[in-house]
Amino acid sequence: MTRLKTDSIVVGRNESLTCAESGVADINADERSQSLPWNDASLIGIAELVCGLGTDLNRGLSSEEAFARLRADGPNELRAVLPVAAWRRALAQLHSPLIYLLVAAAAIALAAWWFEGQGHDGVAAWPLDAIVIVCVILLNASIGWLQDAKATQAVAALAKMTIATSTVLRDGALTRVSNTELVKGDLLVLAEGDAVGADARVAQSSALMVLEASLTGESEAVLKDAALLQGAVALGDRLNMVFKGTAVAQGTGRAIVTATGMQTEVGAIATLLECTQDAPTPLQIEIAYLGKVLGVSVLLISCVVVAIALLISETYSVASVMKVLLMGVSLAVAAVPEGLPAILSVVLAMGVRRMALRHAIVKQLASVETLGSASVIATDKTGTLTRGEMTLQRVMTASGRSDITGVGYAPDGRAERGGIPLTAGILRDELEAVLDAGSLAGNAQLRRDDAGVWAIQGDPTDAAFLVAQYKLKAGAGTTGIDRLERIGEIPFTSHRKMMSVLVADRSNDAAHLLFTKGAPDVLLAHCSHVRRGRATVPLDKTLRSQLVSDVETMAGDALRTLAVSYRKLSPGAQVPADRVQAAALEQNLEYIGAVGIIDPPRIEAAQAIAQASHAGIRVIMITGDHPRTALRVAVDLGIVAIDAPVLTGIEIDALEDADFAVAALTTSVFARVAPSHKLRIVRALQNAGNVVAMTGDGVNDAPALKAADIGVAMGVTGTEVTKEAARMILTDDNFATIVMAVREGRGVLDNICKFLRYLLSSNLAEVLTVFIGLVAAGIIGLKDAASASDSTVVLPLLATQILWINLVTDSGPALALGVDPIDEEVMARTPRARTQRIIDAGMLRSVIETGVVMALLTLATLDLFLPGGLIEPIDLLASQNPFSLEVARTAAFTVLVFTQLFNCFNARSETKSALRGAFSNRWLLVAVLVSLLLQIVVVNDTSLNLAFGTVPMSIAQWSTCVVIASGVLWFSEARKFVRRLHTSFTGLTPKP
Repeated sequence: MTRLKTDSIVVGRNESLTCAESGVADINADERSQSLPWNDASLIGIAELVCGLGTDLNRGLSSEEAFARLRADGPNELRAVLPVAAWRRALAQLHSPLIYLLVAAAAIALAAWWFEGQGHDGVAAWPLDAIVIVCVILLNASIGWLQDAKATQAVAALAKMTIATSTVLRDGALTRVSNTELVKGDLLVLAEGDAVGADARVAQSSALMVLEASLTGESEAVLKDAALLQGAVALGDRLNMVFKGTAVAQGTGRAIVTATGMQTEVGAIATLLECTQDAPTPLQIEIAYLGKVLGVSVLLISCVVVAIALLISETYSVASVMKVLLMGVSLAVAAVPEGLPAILSVVLAMGVRRMALRHAIVKQLASVETLGSASVIATDKTGTLTRGEMTLQRVMTASGRSDITGVGYAPDGRAERGGIPLTAGILRDELEAVLDAGSLAGNAQLRRDDAGVWAIQGDPTDAAFLVAQYKLKAGAGTTGIDRLERIGEIPFTSHRKMMSVLVADRSNDAAHLLFTKGAPDVLLAHCSHVRRGRATVPLDKTLRSQLVSDVETMAGDALRTLAVSYRKLSPGAQVPADRVQAAALEQNLEYIGAVGIIDPPRIEAAQAIAQASHAGIRVIMITGDHPRTALRVAVDLGIVAIDAPVLTGIEIDALEDADFAVAALTTSVFARVAPSHKLRIVRALQNAGNVVAMTGDGVNDAPALKAADIGVAMGVTGTEVTKEAARMILTDDNFATIVMAVREGRGVLDNICKFLRYLLSSNLAEVLTVFIGLVAAGIIGLKDAASASDSTVVLPLLATQILWINLVTDSGPALALGVDPIDEEVMARTPRARTQRIIDAGMLRSVIETGVVMALLTLATLDLFLPGGLIEPIDLLASQNPFSLEVARTAAFTVLVFTQLFNCFNARSETKSALRGAFSNRWLLVAVLVSLLLQIVVVNDTSLNLAFGTVPMSIAQWSTCVVIASGVLWFSEARKFVRRLHTSFTGLTPKP
């Protein structure tokens, strides 16, 4: 057990306390730690905390004690997500009802092949249909696995491989250790540029400013000090705490580690992330539903057809029963679109590839379609909608207002007044004085790297003055007044709300100047004069009122306001060590002016939001920033009107679930929210039927990203936790890329609908051809053909012919439809509702109508080429090739193939003519041509005639097949014409 020490310790503002003086008994450390309110160390006094953790502010922990605690508590790291084994990722690709259906079809086909072999001598040597189905399944799994592996590699490439370290005080000496080795009680020594390695209670600070955007969403650096909080506050307002994953922007400090690993605030978010389940995408739900429906349908149809065949059969020999069962299997194969999973994977993979070329990495294939269905984009503000670069936009001096154009840290812009470049004069003199003073009274640096990219080191607000100064001086390359040299500083504190620097003028040894920057209301109280041009005038009541009004106007525009002033001091002046005496220098100041600073919105984000709105997508902002700042950015980007409501985290907590559900649908700006609030917002939107895309870059966004239908992480500024939780990563951190991805997703969804429309109608035509042909065998002449061939049951099509259609004729055109050009009007339509099925009533009606027409045309051909049916044979057709069952089957087989090829062009739209843009998809033309040539080969090649039961046909017979098959095209054109008339009268938005 570690005994507590009673050595004197330094806390807060040079206060000295001992354990005895603070009322903390000299007790066992473990017993003491159990009695402290560790859920919020911000409410614990420094002396009490030091005694409770058994540490020392002058020496820190001993190396032995740190090692013992590390061994007891474990390393300071988040619970790692175990990598999924390659074989598990491969099996995951087979987890689909449609795949299960194909496996069952392959098994049945294999069993039928084996049983047929028991009763027939001429059985095929190989179960071709079963083998092909298995190949399709493996192809689908391979495509999905390869895409998953690519996405994993891309995400890994984005991760930073550096090992974070921290400076700690151990054994009375400063040492650098890996963040994973930090333990409770360690004394962190913080300096500008350091990453905070663990949650810690600030014990000492000097102008310590910490960037917490990744955790809280707050865009501005937060001032930290050791003052004890009087009550529980939100995470972003715990000013005496620093948190793991944040960064020091300015100043120095020391902090006592109070939580490590999963006990940190980041760890709490990681725990919340673990409890958040990945939601299936709308496409996954739809494909699962389709697989179940097809499975039931196949079973019912096969059973009904087999039962009818047995009922109408006149004999019940083993051979005839086996033939009927084989027919049932072939019908099951015909009803299942074997190529659908593979085609779906290929189409999605192509969409993923196109998106990757445009800076969007999709980790899951089905997420491409999800983007197309998105009805709400819930986005973070800082770094996503805004640049994450504090920019000085406005300056108010005694002579009026000046504006600084340009955004970000690149010093591209100019000084203006009323849109006109600012020229030499009083106002420009005042502006230059403001920017010079503000740049001197700061600690940031502005640099340009070898790639020409501008970056800062230090506090972003200080950097804003430097950038504006560069712009005013037209890129003169100065970061301050070169002749002035800093010789002292009075640091910023939350109590004083200002800082000062003492500089010496090297061109005049007798001149010393004090520049002060701080909150305008505080600074004005220390001023007695004001600068006007290059002159100094007394600060009377009227002028003071004007300056206050100027500041209030900027604050009302959601600008962060700061004021600057200066004072001439006597030669040789120095900053006293005593802070009270130092503060005396900050009196009788000369007010120079005030500035308005903001994290500017991205220009491209405003354009993307306008496009999203046009596409019927609602954009909402969810941020941890101040409500007024959030509203200003939302208004500038066109998300809401200026009088729109803003809901804060505290207000969200006060709402019941029913009231919050209403608020989530009517509020588009949420501010000062915690990770749990973001998660609640996403779920409320989903419960209302929305498909939610959630964007973000901070750790605080991760749980909501995982719960959303598709989480979108920022690849450049995003944390690794966020990237792990997201389903898509933007490599350019550009909100506009999301809208591009939505357009791509909608295009993929349209194409999925096209090839589904094509495949399902084709498969239905095959099923109906066999079913109606069997039931109506006597009407179309098949019964007579059966009698002539001494058989009890004759099928309209052979199993091998059906398999040929499914594998060759269907696959190529369907895949070509999957890469059809995106419709120009795709972003003018409203999003697909979560409850709306891909195969809706309209598509189902289209599939049934087209399938019926294709089957009837096929059966009509069979009747035409057989004697004894409804249609009298044409002698001209039999002049070169006499009619027979083989010729009739070949003609019907060919017509069914040709109707599907004509139907390729029909399936491109439910309303637009197939002739419109018929040549815009070259891949479809190639696929149709290849399918046509293959059909000619399978009919005319003697080596294939035996395998597929075909015979060569004459030119007249070929021509007749083409004419009959074209009927499906003219039927579809008539139906689309009627639908266009209907939509024009009703005003409804037509489908693609």
